[in-house]
Parts: sequence; C-alpha cells; structure tokens
Amino acid sequence: MIRDLAGGLAALAFAVTATAAAPDRAGAQGLPQPINIAKPRVELALSHWLPADHPLVTHGFTPWARAIERASGGRLEVALYPAQQLGRAAEHYDMAREGSADIVFINQGYSPGRFPLLSLTEMPMLVSDAVTGSKAIQQWYAEYAPQEMAGVYPCLVFQHDPGTLHAMSGPLSAPEDLKGRSVRPANGTMVELIRDLGGEAVLAPAPEMQAMLEQGAVEVIAAPWDSLVTFGLDRTLTHHLDMPFYSSTFAILMNAARIEALAPEDRAIIDRHCTPEASERMAAGWVAEEHKGRAVLEGRPGHVTYRPSPKEIDAWKAATAPLMAGWRRNVANQTGVDPDVALAGLERRLEAAGALYE
Repeated sequence: MIRDLAGGLAALAFAVTATAAAPDRAGAQGLPQPINIAKPRVELALSHWLPADHPLVTHGFTPWARAIERASGGRLEVALYPAQQLGRAAEHYDMAREGSADIVFINQGYSPGRFPLLSLTEMPMLVSDAVTGSKAIQQWYAEYAPQEMAGVYPCLVFQHDPGTLHAMSGPLSAPEDLKGRSVRPANGTMVELIRDLGGEAVLAPAPEMQAMLEQGAVEVIAAPWDSLVTFGLDRTLTHHLDMPFYSSTFAILMNAARIEALAPEDRAIIDRHCTPEASERMAAGWVAEEHKGRAVLEGRPGHVTYRPSPKEIDAWKAATAPLMAGWRRNVANQTGVDPDVALAGLERRLEAAGALYE
C-alpha cells in the first residue's frame, strides 16, 4: 500500500515492525498449536520535490513503488513525501547519503560540478529520445556510478523529454536572442552556455520558477513543454523556442546502509526494480505527458513558437561546442577517466538505442 503523505513533516521516523500471532491455548487433545509468525514489514520513505500530481509522480514514482510492494507481498511499503516536505531539492543527494530519507529523487544538475561524468548527459543537442535514451544512459553510467556516487545505492538514472527555452517576450530563435536577458537554466551545464552568450544565469530548482518570474528575477526559463502548465508558468511564458534544445538527467537513489540491511529476498526485489528497463519505464509516462503539453501551448492564443532556420540551428550547435571542451577538461582533471572513452561509450549506447541527436 502506498501512502501519499501531506502536511508539514519536519522529520521521519522509520518503522520496521515484526508481528507474531500469540500462541493459542492447548487444543482439545492438550497439544500445543502451531505459531504463525509474520515476516517483518519495512517502510521506505521516498522523498521528492515535485508536486504530488506531477506526471512523473503519477506515471513513474507511484507505479514503481506499487510494483515493489506487490513483488514483496506487502513486506516493503514505499511512502511518498512530495513537494520538498523532508528537504529542499538540492539537498536530496545528501539526504540519501546521510540516511534522512531512504529513497530520493535528484536532479543531478542542481549540484553543478558534483557529478562530472554524469553531467555529460546534460549536453545540449546530445539526446533526442528520453525514453530509449534513459535506458542507454543507465547502462552507460553503471560503470561510473560507484566512483561518483559513493555512499548511496544508485537505482535509476533517466531523463525528461528534451526541453527548450520559454520566454516572456521574443524573439527566441537564435543564440544572440539571449544576450542581456536573465535566464533560469535547467542545470549547471547550461549556466556556462548562457554566460557565454551574454545572458545572466540564475540557477534555481523547478519549484522556485514561479516565484522567480513574479519577482522579476528571470525572463527566460529552460523547461520541458508541459512543465510550464504543471508549475503554473503558461500564462507568463508565451514565447517558445521550437527545438529539442537540452536534456536534464535525474536519478532515484537509496541510502546504501538501509538497502544493505534488508533481508536477502527484499534486497533482490529492490535490485529487480533498479534496471535499465525500469529507467525506460520511469521516463515513458512523463515523456508522453510533455508531448501533450506542447500541443496545448502551441494551440493557445497569444503564444508564439519560433522555429529556428538551419542556419540558426548551426549557430546553436557552434555556441554549445565550448561546453564539451570544458567537460573534457573537468573530467580529465577531477576523475582520471579518459573523457574520449567516456563520450564514445555514451554515444555508442545512444546510437544503438536510436536516441543520439543528429
């Protein structure tokens, strides 16, 4: 059973309960009756920072958690804590590592520089299909996750539908259209791009986008299409760049000690729900909803969609080229991994999945 828990919870007590039926009195023959001992029931807290009705929650987190519960026969229960109830979005990796939540949802781009290898997957115009691409990324990152995410159990890695730029006013079709404008990027990789193009980058998690617009802190926001509707931005942001411009990479992580302490059969169930195929399924429902959001916004009066010309697309590609050079330097200096080997490995996975941006 899943419980979507709302309300101002500041901390969480984890309960592991074992129940045993009290022995019956001796039967008619004076013989002791058998004792029926139930297996322990374990509650796992899944903390995230999205609204409870976000498509990723309804199409991803909830079905995934229910599948774990069914597979365990009810021994494992997953309780969802939405909307930053247990901590701010950028704190969730440390929450999993330190054990203040059993399971967390992170946007790795909210911690620029912390995961240099995984940040490769954020590069603009790299991933064209988030569904098959998520499976490919999970397969690729399995080699590097133990190095970058020590202290947690990396369960799933996946992306949302490639996002784009949305603004309060136009134009919005070429790199020079960002010059002098304040932009909320989706991740740390985009911060460098916006600065290179003469814009002001204001990095903040998705739940804070509405407040930033209302306060005049930003005028352009990077997001997938339907996220504008989900976060209530669709009445303010009416100008849209029509190209799959960027990707953000997310992860479901677990506290390593908590998972290792599970009974062997329950640990095996967790492992079976932390696979490349599960990453693909986690992305699929969200992607479908984002596609619907695009159709809604494109047909709405007052909204303007800018479709870049081939020349403008080439200009965007040229503008993003320095990002890859910077990524190569960072990986070589910080990890000791050969960046060319890592990049070639990811591109092979994406190409085989039909998810490499052309």
